[in-house]
Amino acid sequence: MTEKIYLTIQENTEFEIVIKKSRFICSLARINNEEEAQQFIKQVSTANRKATHNCFAYMVGDDDHIQRESDNGEPSGTAGVPILEALQLMHVHNVCAVVTRYFGGIKLGAGGLIRAYSNATSEALHKAGLVQRVTQALLKIDVPYNLHDQLIYWINERQLQIDHEDYGVQVTTTIFVDQAQVEEVTNELTNRFNDQLTITKAGKRFNEIPYEVK
Repeated sequence: MTEKIYLTIQENTEFEIVIKKSRFICSLARINNEEEAQQFIKQVSTANRKATHNCFAYMVGDDDHIQRESDNGEPSGTAGVPILEALQLMHVHNVCAVVTRYFGGIKLGAGGLIRAYSNATSEALHKAGLVQRVTQALLKIDVPYNLHDQLIYWINERQLQIDHEDYGVQVTTTIFVDQAQVEEVTNELTNRFNDQLTITKAGKRFNEIPYEVK
């Protein structure tokens, strides 16, 4: 079964655009739950208490089971929804976006507001960068000392990461392998070293790798 792609932002960030003298500042943060989202919204709103509006949207959970948005005084549907849709379009999870507006004296109209809030959020997402979370298995490889150098060469050739090594009767080399590649790596090692290795699973972890928006 193919693992569902999980994306989030690489780092918290801010992005500002000026449209007809109004300043739109999008603040992005990674969150783990709704409480953290509310804390971030409060933090940004407090820091920008003199702003005309602090509109927001956030999505929580691997399946985005919690989704909230607020226009914070802007005309209904012109701020919160466009921010939320920008998050959805980039398929990011566990991200909160707050777009602060300092009114510049020129009204933008509903369409102008929608574009402004959407664009501020999209540009902030591009600035933050995206990462893909992949599930990696820990594989413990018991290898005879006379084959250890060959194993290390093979690991480096495959650009796999070593977690640690233990030295005893044999060397136990523990590596990280993407969950989807465990069977392939195990078979390749078994064939390459003529079944002279003992390979066992030893748990898993989440790892994050840069992801380019296509």
